[in-house]
Amino acid sequence: MLKDYLNEININATEGQIAELERFKDLLVEKNKVMNLTGITESDEVDRLHFTDSAYPLTLPELKNAKKIIDVGTGAGFPGIVLKILAPEKEILLNDSLLKRLKFLDEVILDLDLKDIETVHARSEDLAHVAAHREAYDVAISRAVARLATLTEYMLGFVKVGGFMLSMKSGDIDEEAAEAKKAIAAMGGEIVDVHKYRLFDEFDRSIVVIKKVRNTPKKYPRNKNLPKTKPIL
Repeated sequence: MLKDYLNEININATEGQIAELERFKDLLVEKNKVMNLTGITESDEVDRLHFTDSAYPLTLPELKNAKKIIDVGTGAGFPGIVLKILAPEKEILLNDSLLKRLKFLDEVILDLDLKDIETVHARSEDLAHVAAHREAYDVAISRAVARLATLTEYMLGFVKVGGFMLSMKSGDIDEEAAEAKKAIAAMGGEIVDVHKYRLFDEFDRSIVVIKKVRNTPKKYPRNKNLPKTKPIL
């Protein structure tokens, strides 16, 4: 069924890629017995709500054309691991602030023998000030649940001028996008698209596409959890 689900969003996965996703699912469900990675563990639901949802951004030109990608707040590896399996030519960095999640993802990377994908343990607001990561990526992507104004400050410092931030959201995003305009401008970005779609004719989804049009001022992102507690509004 997973291959059919991916075909529904015009992603033609090879048998090898399907096998890798199935192995990832097995590892995820097994690890979830001893560690809280996901509330979704039923096989078909993982295929639909994790794998197909994570794969969808590959249908957008901004991600299709990107080489170097950072997945900010990757959690259990969504969307980053799925993107790597389905687009192995891309270089992907998985960032999260919780080390035990990243240790699990290191196990997945080793088990599947994935290349050009690494994990880094850091708060994103600190990592974005590290020279090797500052404005170094074609795309920063996140499937996180924080408000868009907060996510923008966490993410846009990673993106090179001319690159894109992709924020995957569920439900209606219009109010949140309007609220985030000041933060987006302050970080050097502008919204170029809010891509809305329905997954399986059941789940409303949006991907906010923000283009990096100028360098992010050195003072951003702020530390001490300020992007979350005092977002730029």
